Amino acid sequence: MGIERRKFLKYSAGSAASVSFFSGIIAFTKKTEYNDPDWSQLHNMTGDVKPITVAERQQRIAKAQQLMASNQIQALILDAGTSLNYFTGIPWWPSERTMVAIIPVKGEVTYVSPAFEADRLKELIIIGQGVHIWQEDESPYEKIVEVLHQNGITGGNIGMEERLRFFILDGLRKAAPNMNFISGDPISIPCRLIKSPAEIALLQKANDITLAAIQFCAANVKEGMSNNDVAAIISQAQRKMGAESDGALVTIGAASALPHGSIQPQQLHKGEVLLMDCGCKIEGYTSDITRTIVFGAAPTQRQRTIWDLEKKAQAAGFAAAQIGQPCENVDHAARKVLIDAGFGPGYQLPGCPHRTGHGIGMDGHEWGNMVNGNQQPIQVGMCFSVEPTIVIPGEMGLRLEDCAYIAEDGAHWFSKPAHSIDAPFA
Repeated sequence: MGIERRKFLKYSAGSAASVSFFSGIIAFTKKTEYNDPDWSQLHNMTGDVKPITVAERQQRIAKAQQLMASNQIQALILDAGTSLNYFTGIPWWPSERTMVAIIPVKGEVTYVSPAFEADRLKELIIIGQGVHIWQEDESPYEKIVEVLHQNGITGGNIGMEERLRFFILDGLRKAAPNMNFISGDPISIPCRLIKSPAEIALLQKANDITLAAIQFCAANVKEGMSNNDVAAIISQAQRKMGAESDGALVTIGAASALPHGSIQPQQLHKGEVLLMDCGCKIEGYTSDITRTIVFGAAPTQRQRTIWDLEKKAQAAGFAAAQIGQPCENVDHAARKVLIDAGFGPGYQLPGCPHRTGHGIGMDGHEWGNMVNGNQQPIQVGMCFSVEPTIVIPGEMGLRLEDCAYIAEDGAHWFSKPAHSIDAPFA
């Protein structure tokens, strides 16, 4: 499920109490002590990782400028966040003090920064040169307009990337009423939607580590562990293997029927469904894998039947990911399997209450959703999840989630799908 994991803030497994935050609600679960897993089984897997090069970022900016020209957009303004990092390589915390990058339709990238932050920003700059400062008693919006004027831009369309915060847009509108501030989606989406071989290699590494972490966790969970205990093992395993953990969403038993978790205390018992939705980051690129197993006992016939149906639906969604076909076909194919088995229809429960997949890259959820109504043609370089959860309220939820990428010869999995309920890590 990806980005929802970040709504969980977890204390380490060694804390006296384990605390989860989800959707602003706090749940306390008693911490039980267990022997640590044998972490020596894990090794750093990132020795061969190759960061995105400056040359590739320059190619991204060149593509953005071509798109600006064809869409009659004079500049793209990037707030702190993923797109700023994507184009410039600069990670920057989005504080209340405006710091933006400006990509003009022609010319170099420039930056507008709080004066006292300028030296720190200059240490991070690998693309572009100019840093224009504003003091605490000055308007950053007037400074941005001034920089646009210096680039010969005195009117026309100015693109705002999607994460740009409203107070910056509002300030710019007041500072430059003659300019037309519009969505920058026609620039940022085509750039970020299609991944390069270097990006796919980083996504592959993140997926390799996450799958290994889930498998390690499954071999080390103990009866009586809380969902937070299980999540802590996964996160620690990812870190041991050299990744930045993106958190783990773990649900047990009936709580697994809530796709984004429950505030109710959960402890693991034999024969219960254990759902583990996990991701990590490598050089800013994220993974997203979910495995659902039955802990410590042979699955019941009911669990086996639903698990097998989930696998069949996932396989159907993947098979429908054909170059040139609309993204919605992936959702339609997976959902048809469930409907034919008596679930749904549509998003009704019991059944799958959400889209079959989402795009993935530097953000856990990006463009390219596999959902009814999305006519976006599937293209080489697109990356997305396939995860048609089966939710049976009050009983269980089963999700098998793997991400895929589109190469010249079609769709490929980043992670090998689960084999069977008896051998989920084939």
